[in-house]
Amino acid sequence: MNQLEKIFANAKRLKKTIILPESGDKRVLEAACKAADLGVARIILVGVKSDVDALCAEIGITRPDAIEVIAPESSALLPELSKLYYTLRKHKGVTEEDADKAARNPYVFAALMVKAGHADGTVSGAACSTADVVRTAIQVIGAAPGTRLVSSFFLMMLEADHHAKKGAFLFSDCGLVIDPDAAELSKIAIAAAGSYTMLTGDTPRVAMLSFATRGSASHPMVDKVEQAVKLVRLNRPDLLVDGALQFDAAFVPEIAKSKGAAEPLGGEANIFIFPDLQAGNIGYKIAQRIGGASAIGPVLQGLDKPANDLSRGCSAQDVLDMIAVTACQAGAQK
Repeated sequence: MNQLEKIFANAKRLKKTIILPESGDKRVLEAACKAADLGVARIILVGVKSDVDALCAEIGITRPDAIEVIAPESSALLPELSKLYYTLRKHKGVTEEDADKAARNPYVFAALMVKAGHADGTVSGAACSTADVVRTAIQVIGAAPGTRLVSSFFLMMLEADHHAKKGAFLFSDCGLVIDPDAAELSKIAIAAAGSYTMLTGDTPRVAMLSFATRGSASHPMVDKVEQAVKLVRLNRPDLLVDGALQFDAAFVPEIAKSKGAAEPLGGEANIFIFPDLQAGNIGYKIAQRIGGASAIGPVLQGLDKPANDLSRGCSAQDVLDMIAVTACQAGAQK
């Protein structure tokens, strides 16, 4: 059983409820039906039942009876959720009328369902930007207690025959924090370590990436990464972390040895922390499109309850994978 199969098995065991606000997207609808059929999660779709059934007929699938379809405008939960939104946002000048209007928005409705405990997590982004997904999640669900930074990661699955190493690897932050300082970078690394353990059950081995290894170049960009490593070690001395490292020194044991980075990771990192969003986003797309890795994400970390993003270029399988990951996150956030 590979790591993705383990994630699916865990999701089935947890039996969490995941709400999807983009029921008009064929990929989302296909993934929702498959998730319900497989027992990955209990699925709620935000939309009009007749529209959902018509789209199912168009793409040749049958909507499982277990899938609930909720139209915000006619939902008995609308007054409760409108009031909740007003309570959350009135300090920003939101009126009760504004709140009622906002709660009818499918994305806001889904996030409110999670906040109120009617669903365990939400997945969206197939038809909207990451900025919209994240803004709604932060405004409605909010950050986890004690967390000041919401970041993201991609779970990179290397399972193809041509992959010299196989398994699950985590890349962060590839989707959210644009230019983290050393303190923020350390927080991203610590959050990523927790996310990796939660999803895989394996010991995190964290590499803080740069264009230099062990002082092979002197530059403020390298200094930032080295400072972040010091902060991780100060705040989480139990974590196995090293940096600054070039990717090859973090991933290939022979190169790690030749570059004087044999300890503590020895080229066997499973978590890769990129110095900024530009590097991270480019890195994961290269691994996905040229390297043939499967990329699940961006998965948000640091929220009080799970709300995850999809690439607008996602496939139905990507959506299904994200539903499983979100269910596992919900199981860990008790």
